[in-house]
Amino acid sequence: MNINIYGSTGIIGTKTLKIISQYFPKIKINLLCANNNVSKLVKQSLLYSPKFIYLNNSKKIPTLKKKINPNTKILDYNELTSYLKETKSDYSVLAISGYKSLNYFELILKNTSSLGLVNKEAIVSAGHLFKQYSKNMRKKIFPLDSEHFSIFHYLKKNNNLKVNKLFLTASGGPFLGKKYSSLKNVSFKQAIKHPKWKMGYKNSIDSATLSNKCLELIEANYLFDIPFDKLDVIIHPESKIHSILEFNNYIYNMIAFHNDMMIPIYHFLNQNYDYQLNNSKISFNNNDQYTFQNVKIDEFPIYKLFRQIDKSDPSNLINFNVANEYAVNLFKKKSIKYTDIYKIVAKISSLNLNYKLKNIKDIIIYHKLLERKIDENRFYFN
Repeated sequence: MNINIYGSTGIIGTKTLKIISQYFPKIKINLLCANNNVSKLVKQSLLYSPKFIYLNNSKKIPTLKKKINPNTKILDYNELTSYLKETKSDYSVLAISGYKSLNYFELILKNTSSLGLVNKEAIVSAGHLFKQYSKNMRKKIFPLDSEHFSIFHYLKKNNNLKVNKLFLTASGGPFLGKKYSSLKNVSFKQAIKHPKWKMGYKNSIDSATLSNKCLELIEANYLFDIPFDKLDVIIHPESKIHSILEFNNYIYNMIAFHNDMMIPIYHFLNQNYDYQLNNSKISFNNNDQYTFQNVKIDEFPIYKLFRQIDKSDPSNLINFNVANEYAVNLFKKKSIKYTDIYKIVAKISSLNLNYKLKNIKDIIIYHKLLERKIDENRFYFN
């Protein structure tokens, strides 16, 4: 068994390598891909001895060549493309952020037997194309986000049950209980201080605004073919329940597991094995609380905006995603206030470029057109 990891130096890639090292010695590291972090890629190369590595930043290739084991081959862009077309892998993990991973998405999917997918942009931008894929191709996709993993894991074993409603739980982030309008002067550091999870800045701020759950609803719609009117979000500050399934007989399943990405990654890698995972039990005692509350629009206005978007047009969902990423990066650069994130997302989400998205190439072109439109209009709020 072998594995290719796209985004090996990030949080998910790093954790995947540690889990393989600890639990799955029979899985060989075939390919490690990174964007820019040459020092970490060097360490991973020396520690895990992959056959191939790829670094997106070509300027750092000379540094990479000096420090890695000579038995590991460095691939350039064209070689990586040829490699994906001409070889097969047992497992792949796609943990590269951003829509540019779509350049490789279909190649990776064809190359591998099972794809652990963490990249939201790939699903949000191209999920409407999934129905065009063969059943065998769709079955390769194994979602690794905790909420989608919980649903995937349950429905895979209970596919005869009809879902009446699906609730994704949200922690509420660092500003739960505070009106959005009162948060004008919060700092970037305050916004990324998530109460439960250690994440990158983008996911942390998305959690604060609830944009992450909007994107996860899109993913749930595409991955499980559940209509948007049967999808909802509920606040669960303890973050112990990851999803709630309501079936048409009004029996509910609340799916819980320990707050650790190790669990979905472990189950993904364990598909061909039967190893036992240790020390990931949830402790139930008298002091445990499981509280739920509806999403309050005065705390999370982006959620109301998302509910109002025409989701039958995939370009509207891409607009929302791109707008949110653009606004978050402006906030990171201190170009806007925290509360301006909503204003920018609302404005960009309303754009209509009248462009049909029939394939991956169309989607990549659309992203570039949208980015150009945004740059031309410079959606700042000073």
